[in-house]
Amino acid sequence: MLKNNHDLYEEAKQYIPGGVNSPVRAFQAVGCDPIFIRKAQGAHLFAEDGRHYIDYIASWGPMLLGHGAHIINEAIEAHIKDGISYGLPSWIEVEVAKRIVEAYPGVDEVRMVNSGTEATMSAIRLARGYTRKDKIIKFEGCYHGHSDGLLVSSGSGALTFGVPTSPGVPEDVVKNTLVATYNDLDSVKALIDANPDAIAGLIVEPVCGNMGVVSPEPGFLEGLRELCTKHSIVLIFDEVITGFRISYEGAAGYYGIVPDLACFGKIIGAGFPVGAYGGKKEIMACVSPSGPVYQAGTLSGNPLAMQAGKVMLDYLKHNPAVYDLIEEKGAYLQAHFQKILDANRLPFTLVRNHSLMTLFFMDSVPHDFKEVQRCDTKKYAKYFKGMLERGILLAPSQFEAMFISSALTKNDMDVTIQAFKEVMEEFRV
Repeated sequence: MLKNNHDLYEEAKQYIPGGVNSPVRAFQAVGCDPIFIRKAQGAHLFAEDGRHYIDYIASWGPMLLGHGAHIINEAIEAHIKDGISYGLPSWIEVEVAKRIVEAYPGVDEVRMVNSGTEATMSAIRLARGYTRKDKIIKFEGCYHGHSDGLLVSSGSGALTFGVPTSPGVPEDVVKNTLVATYNDLDSVKALIDANPDAIAGLIVEPVCGNMGVVSPEPGFLEGLRELCTKHSIVLIFDEVITGFRISYEGAAGYYGIVPDLACFGKIIGAGFPVGAYGGKKEIMACVSPSGPVYQAGTLSGNPLAMQAGKVMLDYLKHNPAVYDLIEEKGAYLQAHFQKILDANRLPFTLVRNHSLMTLFFMDSVPHDFKEVQRCDTKKYAKYFKGMLERGILLAPSQFEAMFISSALTKNDMDVTIQAFKEVMEEFRV
């Protein structure tokens, strides 16, 4: 029996705060009810109301191979009979850790956790424990999860709802979080100079995906590495979005910059709720039980998630052409989108970094949070609804990425391009 999204949302609001379990799912930024999904396959989502959509959310990134990939399903089905959670070590955890260590530059050891938020939170604690210093630097508009110390001047859902700093975050915690400007090394130097020998770590999205796609300017990541080395600051790459997506070696491998710690998200579990943080052996040696920095989790290294992750990482390693494939798909969409924008003389800006893309409703490429805020979010909402009506599901926020998967067919992309053409003609003056 088909169900109405509005009715489902009204019922959900009786039991769940705001009717959703993560704010951006509420679709409030685009002025419509959320879509309740029944199932997914390939690059398609099937909703409770009977409609189906070409999916450019991809569970916010990890579905690089699309939904329901045969190799992942087989791995899960084969393993589920052996149990879904042990609360004790299993060899599959070691296998996944081994693959991350072998793939990612500078990671000697890795600790599994349950989410990207848990990974970044733990990495920050580790940086503080290792350096015996309290302050951290983050960048305006970068989102690293909802832990207290990082929920300051954030992107993603916090930016969408206009509350970058959340109530409930104690001032005593926030006072140790220093905020710099992305792509601006001088802002970082100023913070370091103003807080001599007090900064434990610097955390950054090497490619921003939580204020829309904002790429690092030439020399920016290199400059961060030099500053952190010079001032004994732990450089942390938040690769929850970019890890194993923009390349098998992540942004670190692609840009040739080795961080001290790196954080990963659900792509290492093929979409299961999982995360990890890892880095140099001397830093990771501080993590309990090897060292004094405590971090624990009953479900960390969940065997079902690890089995799916092992198969996913093996596939990506032995089939590097998948990265060429999604690059080609991204370039195909970008070229046709840009042609349509030019034909309609529309002052909107496309930014793509590998399989991540954002259409900014502004007339220039943004380089930082302040520039991103110039976007016309009302126009984005109109664009979102127009694409949705034509069966194309984009992120329900201007400040997110469009995720491209290898499961997209040429027909999927051509349908998307035709929808884009029709919607952009509505913007033409």
